[in-house]
Amino acid sequence: MARPATSRLASLKAALRKPGEASFFYYDAHFKNDAVKILPGEYFVYDEDILIMTTLGSCIAACLWDRQAKVGGMNHFMLPEGESGSGRYGSYAMELLINEMMKRGATRSTMEAKVFGGGQVIAGMNSMNVGERNTAFVIDYLKTERIPIMSKDVLDIYPRKVCFLPASGKAMVKRLASSNPEALAAQDRAAVRQAVPESTGGGSVDLF
Repeated sequence: MARPATSRLASLKAALRKPGEASFFYYDAHFKNDAVKILPGEYFVYDEDILIMTTLGSCIAACLWDRQAKVGGMNHFMLPEGESGSGRYGSYAMELLINEMMKRGATRSTMEAKVFGGGQVIAGMNSMNVGERNTAFVIDYLKTERIPIMSKDVLDIYPRKVCFLPASGKAMVKRLASSNPEALAAQDRAAVRQAVPESTGGGSVDLF
C-alpha cells in the first residue's frame, strides 16, 4: 500500500516550480525520508533535510552546502559548455545552483562542494572524453569561484547513485554495477551526440 504523502511533500508538490527546478518528489523507503529526484538538466536547493538524489554516468552532480546558512543544493549536468539557458550544460547549471543558494541566504565565501560522476560507463565511447571533460570543468569552475571541494568521487567506469541532505551537507554515494547501465547509456549517448570538440585555443562521503 502506498505511503500517504507527508505535509512537506504535499506542499513541495503544490509549489510553483522555477525553470530547471526538480519536481519529482517521493518518499524513499530505504532512507525513510522525503526525497526529490534530480533529472539531467535540473537542480534543487533546500534548507531542510529532504533527500536530494540522482543517478550519474558521465554526467556530473555538484553538491553545494553553506556551512553558516545551513542550506544546500545539487545539480546534474551533461556537458561542460553549450547553449545558454540550459541546465544540461555545466556553466549554466553551476550558475543556477549558486544563485538559488544565495537567494536562500548562502554566500560564496562560506560555500563548500562535493562532486560526483564523470564515469566512463560505456565501453568504447572514450573518444569524446565526456566524463573527463565534465570532471575537469567542475573542478576548474569551483577553483575559479574559490569554493573548496571537500570530497569527490569521480571518473573510473562506474555509474553512481548520489544522495545529499542539504541542511546538514551530508552526501552519500553508491557505485552501481556497470553490467546493466541501459538508462545511463542512453543518457550518455545523448550527451555525446550533443558534444563538440574542446577548444584548442574535506568533508566525508558515506557509502550506502
